[in-house]
Amino acid sequence: MQEITKEMLERFRAREAERKELKTLQAAMAKTDLKELAYVPEAAAKLNGDFAIELKTRGVTYQQSSGRCWLYAVLNILRERISETCNLDKFELSANYLSFYDKLEKANNVLELVIENAHKPLNDRMMEYVLEGVHDGGYWDMATDLVAKYGVVPASVMPETWQSTHTAKFLKLYNTLLRKDAAKLRAVIAAGEDPQTVKEAMLEEIYRMECIAFGEPPKTFSFEYRDKDNVYHVERNLTGRSFYEKYLTGVLDDYITVTNHPTHGLPMNLYYVFHYIGSMANRDVINLNLTVEEMEEVTVRQLRDGEPVWFGCDAGASDDRKMGVWDQASVDYSGIMGGVDFTMSKGDRLEYHESYATHAMIFVGVNFDENGRPDRWKIENSWGEDVGKKGYFVCSEAYFREFVYEVIVRKKHLTDAQLALLKTEPKRIQPWEGDWL
Repeated sequence: MQEITKEMLERFRAREAERKELKTLQAAMAKTDLKELAYVPEAAAKLNGDFAIELKTRGVTYQQSSGRCWLYAVLNILRERISETCNLDKFELSANYLSFYDKLEKANNVLELVIENAHKPLNDRMMEYVLEGVHDGGYWDMATDLVAKYGVVPASVMPETWQSTHTAKFLKLYNTLLRKDAAKLRAVIAAGEDPQTVKEAMLEEIYRMECIAFGEPPKTFSFEYRDKDNVYHVERNLTGRSFYEKYLTGVLDDYITVTNHPTHGLPMNLYYVFHYIGSMANRDVINLNLTVEEMEEVTVRQLRDGEPVWFGCDAGASDDRKMGVWDQASVDYSGIMGGVDFTMSKGDRLEYHESYATHAMIFVGVNFDENGRPDRWKIENSWGEDVGKKGYFVCSEAYFREFVYEVIVRKKHLTDAQLALLKTEPKRIQPWEGDWL
């Protein structure tokens, strides 16, 4: 391996000394946040304005210091249905309720994978994946499975706690326990004993921890509200499932995840599946990999149809959280770093682990240029009202094409050729190959 030499450093020093802007940039960086220096207000200003298609929603939610964006994005779509049915101006579903069961299901899946792979060495790729640990994140398919199994409840029925909104320490303890349990299960199996009874006791400990941290989910509850006409309503003895069956049955049955992952392993026009560590037993995450143009077209069709679109993106790319902007032209890191070029293709960013979908939100609007092509997108976020424009953000068309990796749309918005792909045998990829969120 070639080392850095004194002569090499001297060449660097001599060439950089010729850059007149270096000291100015050094002075600016000494006392100012890098992101503030990179912000280009005149570029961001071009994203101001109304939207040709703009859906009304019931206000911005706040996930706080947790990674539950994917759940909030799903619940923010579902609450619109309930709000319309019940004639409500404001309404919110409990993310804490679904997150409770999500963590319990993830624990069960981890322990089942440990049992299934107990004969493999710890440095086997599957065991390494299992022992990486569990986080708050997830996919649309996971959320819909949770809703179908456990239903939903209003936020007032199972409100947030400090631990549900600040999950880092709980997750550390949770993963510590799961790794301890993994070691015990492998020893039990090696001794020729039945692991399932042991696993149930382990899950009960997880359940206990969750009840203490998040509160125990209600067995039954009453749904009490006043509608926009000030009429009082009450429904008693509901469960999460019966509430779902009354207001949302069938709503989540006909969606598909459309991805744009232009990588060597995932060619375009590919129907593929994988089993994520957080998925329920024997349930796959189902995807259709299309060109970015096709992904954009189905997104517009669903917005025109009056329905928001769940999407996953890289929220750390070209963002200004305070101003509520995602746009490469509005955040110029190359300029502030003396002309260093950070550009990579979308496929390279994915394959070289530079970028992936770190955040889920919903598109609620789109605007078009003089040629009828999208030029900016309105976003409802779940970071509260103190950022962006009272919690709403905007992204440019350039950002959509480069950093939006998946959208969730109804199958009716797909073309006949795209629907035909869903009748083919899907390609199965390894779970760590699909771990983008």
